[in-house]
Amino acid sequence: MATLDIALDEAPLSRFHTRAIVTAGMGFFTDAYDLFIIGTATTLIAAQWHLSSAETGLVNSITLISAFIGAFVFGRVADLIGRKKVYGLEAALMVGGAVASAFAPSLIWLLAFRFVLGIGVGGDYPMSAVLMSEFSNRNNRGRLVGLVFPMQALGTVAGYIAGLALLGAGVPNGITWRLLLGLGAIPAAAVIILRRRMPESPRYLSRVRGQEAEAAAAASKFSGGVIQAAPTSEGRSVRLSLWGFLSDRRYLKILLGTAGSWFLFDYAYYGNSVSAPLIVSSVLGTKASTDLVHVLALQLIVFSVAAVPGYFLAAFTMDRIGHRRLQLIGFPLMGLAFLLIGVVPGITAAIVPFLILFGMSYFFAEFGPNTTTFVLPGEVFPTSVRTTGHGISAGFAKVGAFIGVYLFPIIKNDLGISGALRLSAGFAFLGMLVTLLIPEGARRSLDDISPEELVASAEQIVASGQVEPEEAAAS
Repeated sequence: MATLDIALDEAPLSRFHTRAIVTAGMGFFTDAYDLFIIGTATTLIAAQWHLSSAETGLVNSITLISAFIGAFVFGRVADLIGRKKVYGLEAALMVGGAVASAFAPSLIWLLAFRFVLGIGVGGDYPMSAVLMSEFSNRNNRGRLVGLVFPMQALGTVAGYIAGLALLGAGVPNGITWRLLLGLGAIPAAAVIILRRRMPESPRYLSRVRGQEAEAAAAASKFSGGVIQAAPTSEGRSVRLSLWGFLSDRRYLKILLGTAGSWFLFDYAYYGNSVSAPLIVSSVLGTKASTDLVHVLALQLIVFSVAAVPGYFLAAFTMDRIGHRRLQLIGFPLMGLAFLLIGVVPGITAAIVPFLILFGMSYFFAEFGPNTTTFVLPGEVFPTSVRTTGHGISAGFAKVGAFIGVYLFPIIKNDLGISGALRLSAGFAFLGMLVTLLIPEGARRSLDDISPEELVASAEQIVASGQVEPEEAAAS
């Protein structure tokens, strides 16, 4: 009988993988809905509350800056006390933040409630990615983790449909934006229910806690007997401290690659996506606040035709193409689409050519860095700091997203749509260069990609029943 790590790496695709995808993916559905619906909501809020461009940008982006806090805090805590203990707490914050935002009486309260919501959204990034990565086999890990990510597409589409339904039904604008924000609580509540049934990560139990027998039993039960592993006679816990992780040159370089490329991508992507109503309405020559139904309908068509296929194509091909290689392909092609919009004379006045290029930017974002920046940090770091590394990467990404979303309305006013997209193109090309710092993870075991014993041996390797963690740390 194989060891647990080998049994997980070689496990055939089965129903338990599907359950894990749905459980992790529902969180990401909620994340996407909450993050992208605000662009539609603020179009209505700005008209009702007479917000300036700076205030509109702050409402759009406040959730992203608090997501930095949530990603780092939840990522670190999950490595210290376990994935399952915090898997669901972030969803509770999303429920509370969404409901409270719907009842916000003023700008300051809306900002406060969206800030709380963002902490939950940020915390969900490392949890969803790492748990799926640790339940995956090595040959299909990109597909399995990648299929969690298309739930972002479904969450975004759900937001567009909800907006169209409410506005099409003649619901007053002041009620519509509150309903749009409050509806985010429904999928978040479903996340809490689903995740209560999810077991602790077997790799975490085995590698970090040294509980190999418990890990093997949990894996067998959750997989319905598909994973059968023989625990070794002596449990062995490998724990890498935060300082040991951040001071190691190899992992620091990889962290610069994952966090840097994600930061650069999110600046380019979120600024354009959250502010899409402003972009599309500018091209159509309409006011988004007065013709929002047409703007949303066009966004829904472009996103469904261009972005959604990109998500699923990335998931089903990245294990063959390579996880890092797909990111290296997607970044320059997305940047090229932005650049063409920015430099071709009159393109923003020609609706069809603009929409084709704008759709291309969406497609190569999803068939590339939007998916891979989520997948790579969940596989290139050791088990004991895996959610920490992913959390730091996702946190810095959301700082980039915050800057992009906050500045986009201001840059658009000063440089126009073309100037804003030229700047986004520059960030995309930089992201391609930073990606070179990340190792390829496709079809490799997690232990092969990130051999934590090389670093942790000098810090803390605990053999169960022989050395206590505190003694090993002191030595």
